[in-house]
Amino acid sequence: MPTPTGAEPRLLAAQAAAVVLDQGQSLDADLAQRVAAVENARDRALTRRLVHVLMRDWPAANALVGLLLTRKPARRDRLVHFILALALAELREGREPPRAVVHAAVEAARLGRLRHLSGLVNAVLRNFLRARDEFLAKLPDDPVHRFGYPGWLIERLQDDWPDDWESVLAAGNASPPLWLRVNRRHWTPATAAAALGEAGFECALSRHVPDALRLAHRAAIRRLPGFDAGGLSVQDAAAQLTLEYLRPEPGQRVLDACAAPGGKAAHVLERADVDLTAVDLDAGRLERTAETLGRLGLAASLVLGDAARPEAWWDGRLYDRILIDAPCSATGVIRRHPDIRWLRRSGDIDPLVELQQRMLDALWPLLKPGGILVYVTCSILKAENVRQASRFLELHADARAIEHAHLPGRAQDYGRQILPGDAGMDGFYHVAFERLHAG
Repeated sequence: MPTPTGAEPRLLAAQAAAVVLDQGQSLDADLAQRVAAVENARDRALTRRLVHVLMRDWPAANALVGLLLTRKPARRDRLVHFILALALAELREGREPPRAVVHAAVEAARLGRLRHLSGLVNAVLRNFLRARDEFLAKLPDDPVHRFGYPGWLIERLQDDWPDDWESVLAAGNASPPLWLRVNRRHWTPATAAAALGEAGFECALSRHVPDALRLAHRAAIRRLPGFDAGGLSVQDAAAQLTLEYLRPEPGQRVLDACAAPGGKAAHVLERADVDLTAVDLDAGRLERTAETLGRLGLAASLVLGDAARPEAWWDGRLYDRILIDAPCSATGVIRRHPDIRWLRRSGDIDPLVELQQRMLDALWPLLKPGGILVYVTCSILKAENVRQASRFLELHADARAIEHAHLPGRAQDYGRQILPGDAGMDGFYHVAFERLHAG
């Protein structure tokens, strides 16, 4: 049964937010561990939703706590700050009745061993409700507090996308749709859609991405027909587009240079009988790749190694196709991972760009003449995307960018950029390079 007051989800969400915002740790792993012990599925879902609400409204909610508290709580009582911030974010959201939000926050404080501050929580929140407009009027009228992003990232987006930055920020605060990838070794997209419809899961085929289905409503993945049998996988449509750039053909030798957790490698193997090598630097993430392929009944050669140093693992045979799903700022998937906006720092971008450059330069010699290398990121920053492609072409006279005007995305000097929310997709950049024959 759900907790009657909703106290447990509020407490868990506040604790998870503290781990991200005070300790700089990733939300996904921490939250998964916290909700694993929650028996009720509705409480697990509520916990996830609430922590996302606070991540998206942190500047305003944090500022309101500062306005409402006459003095900071003791360090040992720091959690009460996040309980209050979460409640204020909920009250601003307006999804639940204010009285229920206040009551749940008070009970969350008691459940979190902050009983001595439960009266303070009640008084602060009721004070906000009495003078809501006055307190809200004191918030800075700037994009940071309106959209809930750090200033450095807003400035970057304003520079890169002067006509689109506000819609990009708004899209990053929206709830993303659930996209599925159809395994063509199991059934066709039309057959999968029919089976889902018969089971009561409304969905639609994508007009842009051949193997993609979009569910009309969120659903428990394991309940979807065909999922356990390997017929479906969860993958955003923009990520699925990678295959349309790579265009693998049967019998080819393919390298997925940053393979974990294996979704794109699996997509390649679902569509073509190829000899695929999947490389990743992280042993734990490489194990996830093995699990992904195993569920789908697919096989690849898994290699623990650094994509920027192929001399340590490459067998000397050239590849027909190389995929570099490069480490990046992940600014295109903030709607799915709202903690990214607070974990990423302005100073992280240049080192990421340098790493991407090293990977491109190191792996290009491993490609056969006439072969295709696809560079992809889930970033929307031009330094990681079109500028990276321009630099690569300047340094490699034997490379040619392939035009893909028929595919979704905004045409760049080289490659195509999808911004968050475009056709319901995440933010992704793709560019394909052909290696020219000598002479």
